[in-house]
Amino acid sequence: MSDVRLENISKRFGDTLALEEVSLHIHDDEFFVLLGPTGAGKTTTLRVIAGLEKQDDGHVYLDDMLMDGAQPADRDVAFVFQQYSLYPNMSVYDNLAFPLRSPLRRLPEGEIRQRVTEAAEKLRITHLLERKTARLSGGEMQRVSIGRAIVRQPRIFLMDEPLSNLDAKLRESLRVELKHLQKTQGSTTLFVTHDQIEALTMADRIAVLDQGRIIQNGTPFDIYDRPSTTFVAQLVGTPRINLIAAEWQDGAYRTPGAALSFARQNGAAAEKVLVGVRPEDVRPGAGDFRGEVVLVEPLGVETILHIRTGEITLLCVVSGLSSIQLGEVLSFGFAVERLHFFEMNGRRL
Repeated sequence: MSDVRLENISKRFGDTLALEEVSLHIHDDEFFVLLGPTGAGKTTTLRVIAGLEKQDDGHVYLDDMLMDGAQPADRDVAFVFQQYSLYPNMSVYDNLAFPLRSPLRRLPEGEIRQRVTEAAEKLRITHLLERKTARLSGGEMQRVSIGRAIVRQPRIFLMDEPLSNLDAKLRESLRVELKHLQKTQGSTTLFVTHDQIEALTMADRIAVLDQGRIIQNGTPFDIYDRPSTTFVAQLVGTPRINLIAAEWQDGAYRTPGAALSFARQNGAAAEKVLVGVRPEDVRPGAGDFRGEVVLVEPLGVETILHIRTGEITLLCVVSGLSSIQLGEVLSFGFAVERLHFFEMNGRRL
């Protein structure tokens, strides 16, 4: 496959700065995810790599070859869009074969048949090859869309939120299939999403993008366990992280709105901080603090508790179905070794 390098890419649309000095290196055979909210610049990044948009500054390299002036057709990348972009009056077979019959390729029909058959088997759509795409479900159409990219055997796959229009169960199924397909094929893949579950479960590495800038770049473990800012901490993790304002008083960080205190950790030296506590690191029944359970959300595999202490309500996750009842007053503590400390401006201490 291929590796991709972006060096200080900037892109403006009128007065809007869509990308600001974005630098990335996506390695050969890597599943790389761009994660960020709507409007962060994720799709623009893909379009710059594909040559569908021309950057204002910076450089794009594929396999160390400068691509700034190369046309989209000469970059040999496959783009899988959020919308399926299939020909409704063609069969699935003809949709898959279409890019191989283009004037740029014009492969022999025997080779086309072999590539289409192999892609259909990998995506489990062999039984659909003779069916018109207008008669397919959303999940089937997205499989065909991905298959049309696979048959091309491109340098890199660019996937722009391809699962966002599917229902939850189908998204989960296709997540597994895409990850398996990428690893068995050894394909270089850049996958764009605003869904943190997709990012954490699929990525070898994640870059968090916000307002056109890379905020953090690392493994899923890095992003979840050592978020560089409160923005990243809140973007990744379900339920959301608890952020508690605290001040240094009498040898500990104490919360003005509740009787909570936190020991100073290595590197935490500011007088005022935001303390981040993941819900799974709030430990009911073990600690010196007390609070009232104001909401219980049983989800089967886990239960989310909302614990009010003073003016603060904490989210807490416990395994399985909990016997803790609404209105119950309980003691709780924190996994102190897993606390996160941030400056008031959001940067990690």
